[in-house]
Amino acid sequence: MTFDARSRLFLFLCGIFVAALVVGDLIGCKLVEVTVLGKPFVLSMGIIPFPLTFLLTDVLNEFYGKQAARLVTWVGFTAAVFTTAVVALVLQLPYAPFTLAPDWGGATPDAFGRVFGSGLNILVASCVAYVLAQFIDIGVFILLKKQTHGRFLWLRATGSTLVSQLIDTIVIQSLAWSGSLELGRLVSLVLASYVVKLTVAIALTPAIYAVHALVEKVLKIPPMPPQET
Repeated sequence: MTFDARSRLFLFLCGIFVAALVVGDLIGCKLVEVTVLGKPFVLSMGIIPFPLTFLLTDVLNEFYGKQAARLVTWVGFTAAVFTTAVVALVLQLPYAPFTLAPDWGGATPDAFGRVFGSGLNILVASCVAYVLAQFIDIGVFILLKKQTHGRFLWLRATGSTLVSQLIDTIVIQSLAWSGSLELGRLVSLVLASYVVKLTVAIALTPAIYAVHALVEKVLKIPPMPPQET
């Protein structure tokens, strides 16, 4: 089997996309608190890799069209569901007796359960939020591309992220932390996460243009025409 430049890039983008999605789910249970202008805000560390998934979705939309972007969305969803099932299964399996000893230096049942038990909630919430947000992101991106006749890459990339990340943030944080966090902290988590995602999306605008130039001029892969996306 041989792969041309377009096929190799597609596989690479798909692999990074799935890795960013799954690792974001696994580390999302860690919360940090940052202070901005004297006001504390709570952030989930899943905020680090997740914006990359929307950047990659935009690149896939741009060079492969909505069908390819939707295919990768379903591949990512399948990977997230598989990860959720494996974590749920592992949590139910009994621990080796020697790991229950007080002098055991590895991962204890309590520590493992706390980390991956919380992570399981994130995984389930992410599966729901992910599908909603990704398809909204794809739809808005394609709509803006058609309306602007393929111009203003920054507008469709940032605009689609602005809408989709709002849905993603509200759904995933509400499902993952409802009942665990008081309403004030939950609202703070949603607001802080959304602001950070938007900030990152705007900051990534030069990267989008750089990737676009790299793919089109170096790899010689043309973007999909607006009417074909």
